[in-house]
Amino acid sequence: MEIYVNILKAPRNHVVELAKMAAVRSVFRVRSLMQQGFYGFYRNSASFAVRNVSIGSKISIAPGQKRQMSSQTLDLEEDKPQFPGSRSEFTKKLEFITPDVYNGIPVYRVLDRQGKIIEADQDPKLSKEAVYDMYHKMTLLNTMDRILYESQRQGRISFYMTNYGEEATHMGSAAALNPGDVVFGQYREAGVLMYRGFTLDQFMNQCYGNAEDAGRGRQMPVHYGSKELNFVTISSPLGTQMPQASGAAYALKRSGKRLCVICYFGDGAASEGDAHAAFNFAATLECPIIFFCRNNGYAISTPTSEQYRGDGIAARGPSYGMATLRVDGNDAFAVYNAVKAARELAVNENRPVLIEAMTYRIGHHSTSDDSTAYRSVDEVNYWDKQDHPIGRLRHYMVNQGWWDMEKEKAWMKQARNEVMQAFQRAEKKKKPPPSELFYDTYREMLPHLQQQREQMRKHVAQYPENYPLENFEKDRD
Repeated sequence: MEIYVNILKAPRNHVVELAKMAAVRSVFRVRSLMQQGFYGFYRNSASFAVRNVSIGSKISIAPGQKRQMSSQTLDLEEDKPQFPGSRSEFTKKLEFITPDVYNGIPVYRVLDRQGKIIEADQDPKLSKEAVYDMYHKMTLLNTMDRILYESQRQGRISFYMTNYGEEATHMGSAAALNPGDVVFGQYREAGVLMYRGFTLDQFMNQCYGNAEDAGRGRQMPVHYGSKELNFVTISSPLGTQMPQASGAAYALKRSGKRLCVICYFGDGAASEGDAHAAFNFAATLECPIIFFCRNNGYAISTPTSEQYRGDGIAARGPSYGMATLRVDGNDAFAVYNAVKAARELAVNENRPVLIEAMTYRIGHHSTSDDSTAYRSVDEVNYWDKQDHPIGRLRHYMVNQGWWDMEKEKAWMKQARNEVMQAFQRAEKKKKPPPSELFYDTYREMLPHLQQQREQMRKHVAQYPENYPLENFEKDRD
């Protein structure tokens, strides 16, 4: 049976009667690109066909004209909300939804503070070699941080940011990714890059801005990047990487490569407008992306209690239509499991996922910060001594019989030697020539840049006492 109706021209009561004649308690499943016009659903005067009607069935309405449309349901008898953009029921009670109606999103973890597996079925069952690699790189990163932090204090480099206390978020997440997945970092994800194969020499060269630095000394220290390792170069402005990451994920989706993007950001960056744009774009465009928030308690000197009043960052995920998980960021195994599951969801279903890793920034925000001005030493000591991610993984290895104090001492000595050797090599290398400032903006240097380069050369030649060119390499030409 087929009934043809011109939806825009037929009076409402006629349409309802036709439906009742065709089927009792039936539902129009209508499709329309423009959700305006007749009864709030239609704008264009297209003819619709009511097809395959039987008693108690639903009436499927197909457009007579070819057009791409989005689904809406119009129930002719049941009084339910039909407002586009929400999933809800009517209520007779006037009640505000308050933030204290539930206890908060739980924190997923695998290891307790003594390094013991809590639930056997959550054990990722990583091999001894994989755990060794994770632990070695966590401690190597920690050693590199200490040496480069001190070198800045001695005036040998201009700036530095440590990763103290957040090592598990780096190594646990990096281990769960595919090497082809694209990483957008904020500025405290050096461990992710280290896990992928960025060498100590490359870290040191970048921080010293010497001639071997891939950026040729144009970036601040810790602004790493590697095209070969699919790690997009760090940018100083907070949050700018987030909408870029959503766009990159959309490009990967269109390419059909079955890869994803992971975008790291802090709790402070989540307060930026770029975060909203990134979340919304990723959700509406159904992008394969993992938003990984390192909630370390502070945005420089601003504690989370002054940043937001809701239940952290994870609570925002469902409101944007994203699958969401909160994880213990000091538990390398929990982070690994979380990112592995998130990646499968993102790649297989083209869906964005939000992970909030709860951790603590043990170090100062950067060498420009003194955190003792806004937090107590006792607070920092608790996290450093009682709930450190490196200590938790070490406990696990000891419990397994894989590690002991002799191995710890030998490895820490080796790690320091490796870092110091790379440090010394980088410090001895010359700086790039000052003229490098004018290259790589365009494929070929434009006339106005050539003019500026010549002006710079004349200025340096005029005041040689202020420009020790013997410490710099010679110009390209």
